[in-house]
Amino acid sequence: MASSWTFFAQDLTAIFLLCVSNRIAVASEYTRPGPGRIVLTKHKLSGSSPQQVHVSAVGANHMNVAYITIDSSIPSKVEYGKVSSKYNAVATGDSSQYTYFDYTSGKIHNVKIGPLEPDTLYYYRCGGVGNEFSFKTAPASLPIVFAVVGDLGQTEDTASTLKHISKSKYDMLLLPGDLSYADGNQSLWDSFGLLIQSYASSRPWMVTEGNHEREKSHDHQQIEPFIAYSHRWRMPYRESGSTSNLYYSFDVAGAVHVIMLGSYAQFGPHSDQYKWLVSDLSKVDRSVTPWLIVLLHAPWYNTNEAHQGEGEDMRKAMEALLYGGRVDIVFAGHVHAYERFTRIYNNAADSCGPVYITISDGGNREGLALDFDRSHKSASLSMFREASFGHGQLKIIDRENAHWSWHRNDDSDATVSDELHLKSLSSSNACQGGTKSKDEL
Repeated sequence: MASSWTFFAQDLTAIFLLCVSNRIAVASEYTRPGPGRIVLTKHKLSGSSPQQVHVSAVGANHMNVAYITIDSSIPSKVEYGKVSSKYNAVATGDSSQYTYFDYTSGKIHNVKIGPLEPDTLYYYRCGGVGNEFSFKTAPASLPIVFAVVGDLGQTEDTASTLKHISKSKYDMLLLPGDLSYADGNQSLWDSFGLLIQSYASSRPWMVTEGNHEREKSHDHQQIEPFIAYSHRWRMPYRESGSTSNLYYSFDVAGAVHVIMLGSYAQFGPHSDQYKWLVSDLSKVDRSVTPWLIVLLHAPWYNTNEAHQGEGEDMRKAMEALLYGGRVDIVFAGHVHAYERFTRIYNNAADSCGPVYITISDGGNREGLALDFDRSHKSASLSMFREASFGHGQLKIIDRENAHWSWHRNDDSDATVSDELHLKSLSSSNACQGGTKSKDEL
């Protein structure tokens, strides 16, 4: 549907890095690439043809289908069914547009379809015109596989990461912020939507915002900070009781609760996000939902020299809530490398705290954050760290067991460079009750 062309040539520098700390898993010697060239993807079909199609989960058995048309007469309508080209259901939705200085978006459509059967392939057509797409719904019960990747961008490395992800049998993609790296250049949002369309139209993508989603204002015109992100990537925030698209939660596979926090929304004790998080955690019955996962953008624990301390205020405000709720894993982005910590609470190893993982190596245009501080106060808590592009996979096997693996982009293969077997905190007798109080949660 779309073709790609590249520009912004850069010299690639081969950099060698060997982890030698006895506290950290040793990564094998590997030639790390510099920043890849930006890849622009252009829409070649007519203005009436839907483009930038992507889907996201809404509740247990619905899906939101988002697409854009240049032709404003195309309706917000999705036809769908379980047989190719035979659509026995139709749903309608709404549309919006936004303006950013001299740029006006196409007509952005959002259509909620369902109810849908779990673990089922559906075929669909947007707007009554154009190409047919298909997606597979998530399973109703465990096991489930998540692809996890942050700071994606749209470079040659992005394309490599997406190619590697597509080779795996995953059910849903989780992205902790920094999608397009448009940084105010709205045409890059369009290019990004086209680049990921074949992937994001076939599996649900659940995302939260990063700093590169924040639009800039000028003295003569104030711009809504996340105007493009909010219009283009509608997440199921209302369904989770949130008042903002910047933070929300959802359940999947009957046993997993995922919380998407907003690093760039207010998070103090008197903020809407804090109050929402308290309420959301209080509704999670771990006897029914044994797994609890959190995503946010700016990491709370980080031994890389890049972005030091940028998540500290949020950690101080919210970490006790996640610890009291017995969150199993916290995924973060922002720092362009991979790092996995042990279970932590309040800067110390704690067997009832979350495993913290920075997974912000999807392929961004800024390159890798190569320098880790071996004398950092959290160095003893860091189990594995490496500055390479790649993605992660979290397979939740059953109510007690899960497997995490990090897949480095290594030539034509996605090399498994780090892995961990996890037990859910809900299955640990030692972590029952804990610090969670009825008054706080």
